[in-house]
Amino acid sequence: MAAIQRTLAVLLLLVAGLAVNLAVATGPAQAASSLCAQYCDTRDPSQARQETFPAGTLLVNNRQIRLHLSDLDGMAWGSIDAGTQGESVWLDRSFDGGATWEGLLGKASIPGTWTGTRTLMYNLSDPSHHRRGMIRACGDAHAVACTSWVHASVCNATCDNAGAGTDAEAVRTVTLSGRSISLHFDSAGMAWGTITNTKAGDEVWLDRSFDGGASWPGGSSLGRTTSGRTNGFNATDPTSLLYGGAVRACGRAVEGQNGACTAWARPSSNRLRAAADALMYSYDPYPAWFPSSWWNSAVAVTAIIGYTRRTGDQTYAPLVRRTFDVNRVAFPAGARSSDPVDGHFISRSIDDTAWWGLTWIDAYDLTHDQVYLTEAVAIANYVAGFWDTSTCGGGVWWDRERTYKNAVTIGLYLRLTAALHNRIAGDTAWLDKAVTGWNWLQNSGMINGSGLVNDGLTSDCRNNGQTVWTYNQGLAIGAAMELYRATGTATYQDAARRLGTAALNSSLVHSGILTESCDPGQSCDDNQKQFKGVFMRYLAEAGQFQSFADTQANTLWSGRDPMNRIGSHWAPPSSPPDWRTQASALQALLVAS
Repeated sequence: MAAIQRTLAVLLLLVAGLAVNLAVATGPAQAASSLCAQYCDTRDPSQARQETFPAGTLLVNNRQIRLHLSDLDGMAWGSIDAGTQGESVWLDRSFDGGATWEGLLGKASIPGTWTGTRTLMYNLSDPSHHRRGMIRACGDAHAVACTSWVHASVCNATCDNAGAGTDAEAVRTVTLSGRSISLHFDSAGMAWGTITNTKAGDEVWLDRSFDGGASWPGGSSLGRTTSGRTNGFNATDPTSLLYGGAVRACGRAVEGQNGACTAWARPSSNRLRAAADALMYSYDPYPAWFPSSWWNSAVAVTAIIGYTRRTGDQTYAPLVRRTFDVNRVAFPAGARSSDPVDGHFISRSIDDTAWWGLTWIDAYDLTHDQVYLTEAVAIANYVAGFWDTSTCGGGVWWDRERTYKNAVTIGLYLRLTAALHNRIAGDTAWLDKAVTGWNWLQNSGMINGSGLVNDGLTSDCRNNGQTVWTYNQGLAIGAAMELYRATGTATYQDAARRLGTAALNSSLVHSGILTESCDPGQSCDDNQKQFKGVFMRYLAEAGQFQSFADTQANTLWSGRDPMNRIGSHWAPPSSPPDWRTQASALQALLVAS
């Protein structure tokens, strides 16, 4: 009897192996393609930053086939041990919940007299294209077998299929044949669906999408049940670097063939987390920026740093170092900016370079890692090289060609130099630069008689009367406040408050709402979309304006769409959102009460 059982067991393994081999040959929906997330497929496992246990192990004819996982890298690799020459191991990767897969990834055979081998590393998911993946290791040791899929469920505060929580925000509902199908969120961002006024056999389920509802492979029919209430499922997947996930509740009445679904939505009860999550949807972890704007990416990263500092939530903290490491090298024109980037975030646009300097000051404040302060000093030295007293008695040129002296560049220079003084023990040189620069700005004529900062100077060193942009006003306020912290001299704080009061009493505010001159016609370009958030950040530092800050935050949040996206125009009617407008809005939300 024992011999018969052993024979049957071997036959079952052979049948299973045949099934897997057939699936590998015919199951995948498309040929395997190389993916890049933080790193590209085929990275050497010796470079893994961690190994997460247990990931999956099985025995095939006494050979160990093991799946190795590094959640920190978002990658996996497979190994086979206790084997003989020719036996092999590989990975399968699926983007539709295991219905189909890319097979034989990194297939490696045991060579010579070795007893084992391993694959290279492959990405679990494809965050650049908002695709969530699963992965497994398979081996052929005279029979083919595979481990279970890893990360079939999303785990955040809790894992998928947990008991549903308590409503923390307004419920989204759709009706079908007298039933109410509803989508719910709890305070942790878990979603569940309900159907009421039911008959026996009615169904309810969730769909989950990581590309804004365009598709939902692997996220269909989650928690499908006839009980009237699904379990809870996460709306976002930080482990896979997939932010901005969306869910909807769907149901089917027993007497009908068709169903109905609510609109796609994201959790919104925690507005800072919700706004940051919506912003991070657009961050591409492989090039490590927000495509495709250079200085705007610096300000967006600054907003995420601000979120991390205020909330203590470390979910997005790793992006700071990754952005730094990937982008401090040189790039040709068109790769990060229309101009070449020389390395260390330096380009011909002096203002673009200085924005990155301020970002790394904030990163230093967040982490206390000296590498960021060192980078900020290198950037400031470059910017300071364009201070020129031979034209208009001082000021910083806007570009290498020395064509224009304007408000944004001097504002950035002042904030950066004063900030360095405040962080470098024993400094006097940076403070001298900041004080000299501030005195020049005050006497340049760039601040008009109404206390508003025009865009820049004419070739004969007069105020050019061009548009008062909110970010120029904000940078002047921020420079004054950094100098106040550096010196303790109240005149700097007084100047900051005068600049703030002037802005709030000007055409920059309509019906109590901060309004860029391009807002009413919804004609703001990609630069102008981000100005108001800069203003709000620095206005808040001056004090006395908290009520105004709260009004901005409450108004813009009330105009968000179901995906928690916020446009450039903070008062109705809303304007089309993108990541630049989202970063600006997040900065305004961060300074609200």
